[in-house]
Amino acid sequence: MKKWVWALKADLHVHSYYSDGADSVERVIKKAKKAGLTAISFVDHDTVSGWQEQQRIAETYGIQAIPGIEISAYDFKRQRKVHILGYHFSPEAPAITRVCSRLLELRHSHSMWQVSQIQAAGFHLNAETIIESAKPSTTVYKQHIMQQLTDAHYTSKEYKFLYKSLFKGTGVAAGDVDYVDAAEAVRAIVADGGLAVVAHPGQLDSFDLVPELLEAGLGGIERNHFDHSAKHHQKVEELAQQYGLVMTGGSDYHGAFGTAVEPGDIVSPEDINIVKRL
Repeated sequence: MKKWVWALKADLHVHSYYSDGADSVERVIKKAKKAGLTAISFVDHDTVSGWQEQQRIAETYGIQAIPGIEISAYDFKRQRKVHILGYHFSPEAPAITRVCSRLLELRHSHSMWQVSQIQAAGFHLNAETIIESAKPSTTVYKQHIMQQLTDAHYTSKEYKFLYKSLFKGTGVAAGDVDYVDAAEAVRAIVADGGLAVVAHPGQLDSFDLVPELLEAGLGGIERNHFDHSAKHHQKVEELAQQYGLVMTGGSDYHGAFGTAVEPGDIVSPEDINIVKRL
C-alpha cells in the first residue's frame, strides 16, 4: 500500500496561466513564498505542460513543487460535473495526457464557437487576440474571453451579470463539452503512479460518487476549500475515515480570474503532511 508524506504547509490547489489562472507560475510562487508555504501543487485544468517551469521556479524560491492536475470529468450516473485532482504522478504522465488531450481539443473548439456566437450577438471580439492573450495555455477558456469583454473584476456584479447572460441558461454561448468519465480520470492518474483525489465535493455535490470510485483507485478527498462549510468538512472527514482516504486542501487560486483568495490562505490539513512518496 502506498503512503503519502505531505509538507508542513502545503497549498495543493492553485492554477496558473497554463490553464484558467491569470498569473504566471513565478508570480504564484512568489506569493506562496511570502505566505510561508513549504510546498505547492499547480493543478491546472487537464494539462501538465507547465511542470518543468513550476519545478524550476519553485526550486529557486526554496519551495517543493508537487506534480498536479485537475481533470474535468463527469458523473454520468447523477448527470453532474466532478473534478478529479491528481498528485505525485510521473511527470511524463502518458495516461493522463491521453485522457486530457481530447478534452483540451474539445474545450478550445467550444471556446472558439462561443467567441463566434458572442460576435454574432453584437459584441466586439477578436479571436486571434484572445488566443494570444491565453498563452502559454494553448487552450482558450471562458475567462480569456471575458477578459476581452470587460475590465470588471471576476467578483464584481458587472462581471457576474455579463458572464451569466452569455454563458449560462439561454445565453448565446451557453453549453459545455463532453467530459471524461470520473472513473477513467482516476484510473489515468493511478496508472501514472499518482494519487487521485475528488476535488471540492461540497462545491459540486460529489460525495455520493466517492465510494464508487474506490475500485478505480481513488485515494483521497479534498477537505479544505473556500466553498466548503463545516458540514462539508465533517462529511469529508467521515468518508476519509470510512474508506481510508487522504484528505487534502488548497486555495483554488486563479488570480484575477477567480475568487479573492491568495496562495496559502487555505492549505492541506496539518496532520497529513506530501513532499515525496514512500
